Amino acid sequence: MTSTISLVERHPTLDAGSIVSSLVPPPQFVEARFDNYIPNPDFPSQEEARHILEEFASKNTSIIKQGKLFGRTKKVEEFPPGVYLDGGFGVGKTHLLAASWNIASGKKYFGTFLQYTSLVGALGYVKAVEALKGASLICIDEFELDDPGDTMMMTRMLGELVAGGTRIAATSNTPPAALGEGRFAAADFLREIQALASNFRTLRIDGTDYRQRTAEGISRVLSSTELTSAVEKKSAEGLTVSFDSFDSLLAHLATVHPSVYVRLLERLDVIALSDVHVIVNQTDALRLVAFIDRVYDAQIPIIASGSPLSEVFGGDMIHGGYRKKYLRCVSRLIALTNS
Repeated sequence: MTSTISLVERHPTLDAGSIVSSLVPPPQFVEARFDNYIPNPDFPSQEEARHILEEFASKNTSIIKQGKLFGRTKKVEEFPPGVYLDGGFGVGKTHLLAASWNIASGKKYFGTFLQYTSLVGALGYVKAVEALKGASLICIDEFELDDPGDTMMMTRMLGELVAGGTRIAATSNTPPAALGEGRFAAADFLREIQALASNFRTLRIDGTDYRQRTAEGISRVLSSTELTSAVEKKSAEGLTVSFDSFDSLLAHLATVHPSVYVRLLERLDVIALSDVHVIVNQTDALRLVAFIDRVYDAQIPIIASGSPLSEVFGGDMIHGGYRKKYLRCVSRLIALTNS
C-alpha cells in the first residue's frame, strides 16, 4: 500500500477561528529558548540581541534603561513598545522571536505578517483587532509591506494595539524605515511607514546564513527516473509523499488562500515535484514564496526534477523590489532540498 497523495486534490477552506488558534510558533521553534540560541562569537550583535530580547520579553511593560547621576538613579531612556530584529537570512531572528514568545506571560500571539493580514481579511478589521486586543505580546515574523493597503492597515492596527498596552516584537530582512522600498514610494505611504517605524527599537543582527553552512549553494536535482524511484521508496517506507508537477502546484496555489497553505501540508512527510522550471510570472513567484515559507516552518523536505528550485525566480525578479523576499526563499529551498 502506497502513501502517495496529490496536493492539488486538497482544498482547504478559510476558517477565521483556525487562523487565530494557529498564531503560535512553528513546530521547529516550540522549544526555542534564549539559552539554546547559540550566538556566533564572530558577530557580537547576536549576543546583544539575545540579551535585549530576553529582557524585553520578560517584562510586562516597555524596557526602561536606568542610569545614575551623582549617585541617584535616573531614568535616561524609555524604549518604544516594540523591538525590531533586522538582519540577513539564517542568523537566528525567528529563534529569538519564538524564544520571546515562549517566556512571555499572558495572552500572546505569534505569526507571520501574512497570517495577520489574512486574519484581517477573514474577520474584518474591527473583529481582528478585537481578537488580538489585550495581548501582552504580539510577535510578527517576516514583516512585509508589499502594498499600500497593507501598510496603512498594519500601521493603524499596531497603533491601536500598542495604545492598549500590547508590546510588539518583529523580524524582517529590511529595516522598518525602508519597508516597501522599491515597491511603492508615494509620500502618503512613506509617512505611514515612518509612523510604523517609530513604534520599534531596531536591533541589527549580523551573521552568516546557518542554513548554507552545511548545504550546497544550489538545490539538489533528481532525474525523472530518480524522482519516481525516490517517491516509491519513501512511500514504501510508510512516509506520506505528495507528488505533483510544478505547473499543477503553481496553478493550485492560485486557488487557495495563502493563509491556509499550511493546511495543504497536514500529515505530510515529503514533497515531490516534477518538471520544475523558471517562473516568469511574479504573481506565481510570490505565491510560491508564501508556500515555501509554510513548508520551511513544517520542515518538510522537497525532492524535485527539472531545474534547481533555488533558480526558479527568473527575469529581473531577484533584483527587483521583492529581492530580499526571493533571496530568503532561495535560502530555504537550498535547505529543504538538501536535507
